Amino acid sequence: MPYFEAPLIGTYAPPAVNFVKGKGCWLEDDTGKKYLDFLAGIAVVSVGHANPEVNAAIMDQLERIGHVSNLFWTEPQALLAQKLQKITGYGKVFFANSGAEANECAVKLVRKWAHHNFGDNTEKTKILCAENSFHGRTLGTLPATGQPAKWKGFAPLAQTNVHLPFNDLEAFDKAIDDNVAAIWVEPIQGEGGIVPGQVKFLKGLQNLCKERNILFVLDEVQSGIGRTGKWWGFQNFDLKPDVFTSAKGLGNGMPIGACIASDQVAEVFKPGDHGTTFGGGPVPCRAALAAIDYIEKNDLMAKAVAAEARIRKAFEYKPGVTGVRGVGLMLGVMLSSEVAKKVEKACFEAGLIVNAVRPDVVRLTPPLIVSDSEIDQACEILTRKIEEEI
Repeated sequence: MPYFEAPLIGTYAPPAVNFVKGKGCWLEDDTGKKYLDFLAGIAVVSVGHANPEVNAAIMDQLERIGHVSNLFWTEPQALLAQKLQKITGYGKVFFANSGAEANECAVKLVRKWAHHNFGDNTEKTKILCAENSFHGRTLGTLPATGQPAKWKGFAPLAQTNVHLPFNDLEAFDKAIDDNVAAIWVEPIQGEGGIVPGQVKFLKGLQNLCKERNILFVLDEVQSGIGRTGKWWGFQNFDLKPDVFTSAKGLGNGMPIGACIASDQVAEVFKPGDHGTTFGGGPVPCRAALAAIDYIEKNDLMAKAVAAEARIRKAFEYKPGVTGVRGVGLMLGVMLSSEVAKKVEKACFEAGLIVNAVRPDVVRLTPPLIVSDSEIDQACEILTRKIEEEI
């Protein structure tokens, strides 16, 4: 059935292609045309399309048991929580189905923590967030998203979020008052244009939170699970958030998110305070365990660091390119004019999938398994199309 005949609510523009197959870093459409995928489902398919080890884990689990709800527990959920605690070094986990739901859990944790510590009548409900941030599209996470264009048509939004310039420590410091419960940022802004937090800024926010007795919350939905050369983006900055969230690359395409909190914060949630029917199901948890295991066995975080260096070198002194920013394989190629959308389209026609994350920034988030030859091929196409469009 053609897309335009499908009875779907039009929240997305009609797509240009119907993908029917994927393998590694490549996708194939229904005409047989192949595309080198440097978006990976928006930083999701970290260990590649149709990864045999992840697929085998999913099929094995489906043959055992697929769903029981959180009224009961299954071993994959327990093992994944244990694994996440191990690679983080601390924390307890709530599993959800997506990044937005993981972020919803973080918001509720902040609110419950404030009530627990300051009384049920507390007005300590404000959360300081960053301009150009992205935390989700639900009515709990949309107010935290620092992009006013996304708010249009959904008023009234909760009035508990304040947006301040990213990397401006002084602005955050001045905004803290008695009603602030938390500071919540991305260590590397994704939808905001692949903008890394400065070390001084992020460390400063953490120190402010400790000094003022408020929570330090990080959104690792896009930057987590090895994409930056560390398990979590915040590990590049030697941070220890009170709460952080994960999704995207966690399940390599299976719907799973996680909210991870320090023991002291996690303990404020009691039975009945939060819940989910599908979150932490055995199938997505098995997929996540297999994906994490694959990253570890194949040293993909070290490869992400090497890949970053190779990509940066490929764009040195290239016409129309003013620089490359980001960490690991979460990169933005910055253009000298606002032609990123045209470049994205031209690359797509040439068999390369990239994303115009901002008018003058092209996002690159390929699978972590990407080879040197695939990097060179992608950079050659992208360089050529930038030069043609500038």
